[in-house]
Amino acid sequence: MIPQQNGLEPLYERLREILPKHAQDVKEFREAHGGEAIGILTVDMAYGGMRGIKGMVSETSVLDADEGIRFQGHTLLELQETLPRGPGGQEPLPEGALWLLLTGELPTQKETTLLSKDLARRAELPHHVEQMLNNFPKELHPMAQLSAAVTALHSESKFAKAYATGDTPKSKYWELTLEDSLDLIAKLPVIAAMIYNNVFHNGRPIGKIDPEKDLGANFANMMGFTDEGFVDLLRLYLVIHADHEGGNVSAHTTHLVGSALSDPYLAYGAALNGLAGPLHGLANQEVLSWLTKIKARLGEKNGGNWQENLNKKSLSDEVWNTLNSGQVIPGYGHAVLRKTDPRYTCQREFALKHMPDSDDFKLVSMLYEVVPDILLKHGKAKNPWPNVDAHSGILLQHYGMTEMNFYTVLFGVSRAIGVLTSLVWSRSMGLPLERPKSMSTPGLKAFVAAARSELKEKQQRSKYM
Repeated sequence: MIPQQNGLEPLYERLREILPKHAQDVKEFREAHGGEAIGILTVDMAYGGMRGIKGMVSETSVLDADEGIRFQGHTLLELQETLPRGPGGQEPLPEGALWLLLTGELPTQKETTLLSKDLARRAELPHHVEQMLNNFPKELHPMAQLSAAVTALHSESKFAKAYATGDTPKSKYWELTLEDSLDLIAKLPVIAAMIYNNVFHNGRPIGKIDPEKDLGANFANMMGFTDEGFVDLLRLYLVIHADHEGGNVSAHTTHLVGSALSDPYLAYGAALNGLAGPLHGLANQEVLSWLTKIKARLGEKNGGNWQENLNKKSLSDEVWNTLNSGQVIPGYGHAVLRKTDPRYTCQREFALKHMPDSDDFKLVSMLYEVVPDILLKHGKAKNPWPNVDAHSGILLQHYGMTEMNFYTVLFGVSRAIGVLTSLVWSRSMGLPLERPKSMSTPGLKAFVAAARSELKEKQQRSKYM
């Protein structure tokens, strides 16, 4: 049985118009063009983590190498201007991004407020999850706690319960997936706040959800932050980290596990384990660690006052020393992007408005002037420009969130907005179990040899035609 939506009927009614039409369009497109090639596979792609292989569908966002991410056709800089804002705030609300990713349409202030109230209604955790979080040792990494808690929420899955009855039509899968996804998105800030307070603040209780406040404001308040600047930063952070096309680790994992008809809790629990890796969500911690080392070295000769030695020459030396030691420059480069990450630009604009005199902001800004040219001279970086991780850490630290081990949890709260809406779209199209074909190295060698032999024969034949 499909649950009652309790106030979200307008959203469901709109999706009942949009998603079946889209599914029919996909069906007709596949019937007409399903056999056409959309890319070329190389041996390097097979060995290189499938980089650049066009082999899956993600409807909610598209990542362009030069332009950056678009949410349903809109750039992040556009969304900073067009998405509804919270009371007195200057940054877009994550609820607005959620509505946009679900429907492809920019929401009104009324629609965004409706979604805020609905998420507040869904936020309460079951007792067994609260108990589990309170029993975790402080030493257990916050991301491990988040992943375990999300997986334990499987007990609440409306999709799993309906599927188990055996009488739920496939055409309704997306509605049950949406119900679970909204429940999970609502509960993630509560879980994250409990983890933050348990691990870093001696288990102090989280504040109550205020149904009159938005997701970002409630999240900040539950963690003990009331500064309006931090609330606005959290809203921006949740928006810009929400989605990044379907091929990144957390998005692809959600898609892969979800393709087995695992419910959203199980699918996103798996995705969080990927997000926890240093090559994905953990990267902003590495940036801060590197910046801390730079400041320590700059301040060695004058009692730790690193600001006196901050200049382009001293930073250039630090960058070259890092590269010459065989390390990469954290926060620079991206697997897809070939220009400055728009998520970096959004954060830079925030810093210019709220903390232009911050020493850490001056350090990051000067690195922006120095690093790209050095990486180009070094010759090994395809993209010498900063990504999102180059900036996010110093913003959080500016407002007093100095616990670096928690930063990836914030990423996890945000990324659910994008990957779960994508899962809803996948279910609406009836996408099948994902099962790519793999090859062994001997098989690849034989394939290349056969292809070369065939090409040689064609060239020989063409000489006599």
